[in-house]
Amino acid sequence: MPSGKDITGGGTSGGGKRNGGSAPSGTTGGTKKNAYCSFCRKSYRDVGPLVEGPGDVYICGECIELCQSILDQERRRRGVPKTLFTDIPTPREIKEQLDQYVIDQDRAKKVLSVAVHNHYKRLVHGEDPESAVELDKSNILLIGPTGCGKTLLARTLARILNVPFAIGDATTLTEAGYVGEDVENILLKLLHAADFDLESAQRGIIYIDEIDKIGKTSHNVSITRDVSGEGVQQALLKMLEGTVANVPPQGGRKHPEQQYIQMDTTNILFICGGTFVGLDNIIARRVGRKTIGFGSQSEAEHNHELGALLDRVTSDDILEFGMIPEFIGRLPVICPLMPLDVDALVQIMTAPRNALVKQYRRFFEMEGADLEFTPEALVEIAKRAKTKDTGARGLRSIVEEVMLDIMYELPDRTAKEKGRFVVTPEIVRKEKSLFDIPPIPLTPTKASERKKESA
Repeated sequence: MPSGKDITGGGTSGGGKRNGGSAPSGTTGGTKKNAYCSFCRKSYRDVGPLVEGPGDVYICGECIELCQSILDQERRRRGVPKTLFTDIPTPREIKEQLDQYVIDQDRAKKVLSVAVHNHYKRLVHGEDPESAVELDKSNILLIGPTGCGKTLLARTLARILNVPFAIGDATTLTEAGYVGEDVENILLKLLHAADFDLESAQRGIIYIDEIDKIGKTSHNVSITRDVSGEGVQQALLKMLEGTVANVPPQGGRKHPEQQYIQMDTTNILFICGGTFVGLDNIIARRVGRKTIGFGSQSEAEHNHELGALLDRVTSDDILEFGMIPEFIGRLPVICPLMPLDVDALVQIMTAPRNALVKQYRRFFEMEGADLEFTPEALVEIAKRAKTKDTGARGLRSIVEEVMLDIMYELPDRTAKEKGRFVVTPEIVRKEKSLFDIPPIPLTPTKASERKKESA
């Protein structure tokens, strides 16, 4: 590699050549006063050591890394068609994997499983050039109250699928030319998920969250533009249906000199999700039911009523909510999600692989202790979360509040003071503290069982 001493060209016999001959390729010898990378034309002073080849050819480390990334990307691109469609999962297999993370919502899981399965089959069908039938995609609209599992379903799908998957947010989108993100930025996220492999990204799935936030802000005809509501819906129309979109690689239009990436959205499956607050009142007026009032119903009746109303949602109700007809027409599958009751919230805390109880037991195992929630305590936590009306999201805040003191003190306790801590309804209601009850000592058999469970 050239250095300050061996590329001066003078001071040695033979015109600067070592041993009277030319330096072998790949060695550290140099024959020029100033060595440049043959690819990027940068001096060794700017990029560091150069690797020498035959005929005064040099390459720097930056170019080597760039070449390696290009080769890796090409290798991945060529490998996608072989690995992607070898084994298409059945709808039942997809639903079984969703069941490990998401409680209830059987109808939504079936709808998503069938849609994803058909998406795979559509891609396989598209690779057949002699096919006489064209298979169109069916985009999906998920409707449900907050904390019922819409985003969790999307994240779980992203984990188990073999196609690129991206989650976008509709709240930051604005009409093109205004401050905010353009709709093409959602496609850019899919490109990132596919490592900028365009062919693979054009087979992907996109989940757009908070889609109800781009509803029309007013039904009155006005001369002002609704740049973050109806304007976004209109910008999304061609993308949902299928078009060749210009995707800016650096996002937005802040860099007008950048070259756009041409991306075909015809085979991209779009799943949209939103809370649609107030939609139940629109449905209730249509079907002739009284709107839900304060004190008129119990919580169970309210949940049953809300679930029954959402189950009867039609495109006309969503149209009255503030979505434009062209947008609704491009989301043919409308799937409502049911509100969660107390039993479902208890299951959420114990059954899934990422359940709260399992997470906290793992925290305690790391400290050489154990944790147990009584069934009554779990019901008490679920009831308190239900009153917050934030769905499953309210569970963590309540459990965090209950466990704060013991998690603060536990690392400082000696091994004798650690054991099995039992959380009861009184502790959840703050009537007692975990410190008031001495922990149950762990027997050697219990400790070994605990290690086996964690393993």
